[in-house]
Amino acid sequence: MTRHAPYGLMILITAQVLCAVFFLGDVVADGLEAGWPHFMDWHFGVEALAALALIAGVGFEIRTLMALLRREAHLKEQLGLAAGAFHEIVTQRFADWGLTPSEQDVALFTLKGLAIPEIATLRGSAEGTVKAHLGGIYRKAGVNSRGAFLALFIEDLMTQPADPVPHHPTPVSPTGT
Repeated sequence: MTRHAPYGLMILITAQVLCAVFFLGDVVADGLEAGWPHFMDWHFGVEALAALALIAGVGFEIRTLMALLRREAHLKEQLGLAAGAFHEIVTQRFADWGLTPSEQDVALFTLKGLAIPEIATLRGSAEGTVKAHLGGIYRKAGVNSRGAFLALFIEDLMTQPADPVPHHPTPVSPTGT
């Protein structure tokens, strides 16, 4: 769903509400004009059912749109939490390994998926310097490749609890009951 899609749906729903109001008003006017005996005419019944179906459809669309917007907000919140957790993992790992500021820059660019020439261009340094930094990073991290380096962080994310609130196990009595 694009950024402007909810606005488009809101405009569509508004148009449908206006149509529903028009058709419902038309049905009521036809019913009042026809009077009670003709009130139950098949044409009138079809128009009334169509207007009610349109109103039900609009109600369903509104509920669905609201649910989608709530889901999007929840996912954005979860993404923010995950990004924060990843940042904490990266910061802690870099500190544990004792990376220099230059190595930290290269390591971050590596985590972002940039190639050695791209990192060199962004840092204004030679590719050989970036390769030397990567060698130091891999040595300090205890790995020998970019894939193994990335796997360290993926593994950390996968072992983090999904719920940020720590759970305390229920104490078990010595008898097991």
